Amino acid sequence: MTWYEKIIKAHTDVTESVSHSERMQSDRYFVWQEEGTHDFEAENRHAERAVTGSTDLFTKREFDPWVPLLGESFSRYGIAWALNSIQYEEDTEFYHYEWKWEVC
Repeated sequence: MTWYEKIIKAHTDVTESVSHSERMQSDRYFVWQEEGTHDFEAENRHAERAVTGSTDLFTKREFDPWVPLLGESFSRYGIAWALNSIQYEEDTEFYHYEWKWEVC
């Protein structure tokens, strides 16, 4: 399974309301995007590579059950992750959760 197949599967195991890099017209959805790599070099070549990225959850639900479900799903697929921030956006009335992740 490729790194992006793992990321997609980790999200779609929680919900089909997920997009790559673009916001959706919904009251509850995930958006994920890759941001870079962590490379391990040996003997002047890439020996290992991990892709880094983030996922945002936009939801109108306080204490949304998708929050713990995504963490469990990341862990199930061997994706290193951290819940980076939680914000309430008054202008849109969305709760905005952001995870940082890394996958080999």
